[in-house]
Amino acid sequence: MRGLTFDIDGRGYQHGSHRGTTRDPPTPTLPIVGWRPFANWSWDVRSCGRQGHATYQPDEPELAERLSTTTPWGTAWRCLRCGDYVLGDPSGAGPADDAPIVLRGAALRDAFILRLLSVDKGLRGIVILAAAIAIWRFNGQRAWLEATFQTYLPLLAPVAQQLGIHIEDVTLVHWIEMALAARTSTILGVAGAVATYGTLQLVEATGLWLMKRWGEYVAVVGTSLFLPLEVYEIVDKITVLRVGALVINLFLVFYLIWTKRLFGARGGGKAHHAALHTASLLEVERAAVSEQIGRGSRRSRTHTG
Repeated sequence: MRGLTFDIDGRGYQHGSHRGTTRDPPTPTLPIVGWRPFANWSWDVRSCGRQGHATYQPDEPELAERLSTTTPWGTAWRCLRCGDYVLGDPSGAGPADDAPIVLRGAALRDAFILRLLSVDKGLRGIVILAAAIAIWRFNGQRAWLEATFQTYLPLLAPVAQQLGIHIEDVTLVHWIEMALAARTSTILGVAGAVATYGTLQLVEATGLWLMKRWGEYVAVVGTSLFLPLEVYEIVDKITVLRVGALVINLFLVFYLIWTKRLFGARGGGKAHHAALHTASLLEVERAAVSEQIGRGSRRSRTHTG
């Protein structure tokens, strides 16, 4: 008697059938799934997890009905950010026109990027202000610094000669000599200019962190003014730090102009605010209520006619 073999799906067949050939059962395979760590990432859920849900009870009955539901544990209100229903009293109440604009989706992603850029601007501002203070204090202690420089430079010259270095030709030594020979007014002017630039960086950081439109304009204008200087520095000498700073600043300028519709780009400020309202869950539900009322009025006119 021929032996009986079962396929992986349970169907059997006899050995030697099909012209005497023996068919082996197929090897089960698992589907290949690509590694996607951010496949389920949601800016809305992340923000609600950190800040809490944003619920609102509008005074309009039809709109309030669409944003709430009844459960055995009480009334649940829909979050205007992530869309989930939350038990308990809403965070706010009043007319729909007075409801806050809750950022969601792409607007939350833009806010995250703006705050990253704000941190970069803030750190730069702190470092630049510290440099301005150092320059100002240098002016007050220039006599002591000059005496120290003149004392230790001859002592370092023999050591440098043993290493094949002419200490008089070192760039840092030339910079120190130029600084010591500069006038007091020049030093104070440099310190003031550096302090002004550092303050501008902090103003940009504050406006970007608070996501104010004036901050976005200040960031674009202030950053663009110094782009030629950064390009000149790279032409003079290419370093990773200089190239990285230029790339970040170029990204900041083009990103703000494009996404925030500055200087009239893509419709300007009106289009930017209209896009925020369009993405608002409250506005979506209000549009649905208006459409439903409109359909009802059209049906009533049809039946009357």
